[in-house]
Amino acid sequence: MAADGLITKRSSFGPEETMNRLEADVKAKGLTVFAHVDHAAGAAAVGLPLRPTDLLIFGNAKGGTPLMQDAQLIGIDLPLKMLVWQDADGATWVSYNDPGWLAHRHGVGDEAKPVVNNRRPL
Repeated sequence: MAADGLITKRSSFGPEETMNRLEADVKAKGLTVFAHVDHAAGAAAVGLPLRPTDLLIFGNAKGGTPLMQDAQLIGIDLPLKMLVWQDADGATWVSYNDPGWLAHRHGVGDEAKPVVNNRRPL
């Protein structure tokens, strides 16, 4: 289940409450929610089953722009994303790309790294 640069943490709440809490936390930190993609609803719309799988896309220009100024291709991984999903046993998980791994992946220079290093975990 592990992938390079991917962090996965178990939630103490169900998928819907986890997403609601995550979205509220993102907004409370002054970040912009750009999109909310309910993959399970999309699957259901075409008659396919999928356990709860919900993606939140968020960020802000103050954080992302310095990274893109230093390493423009990091824009392929921005804005940030967090996936709330439920496994076959009913446990809820939150997965996201480690910002430090993204900086390393794209060769972000030392001048832009404080943007990554000063992040607060959600």
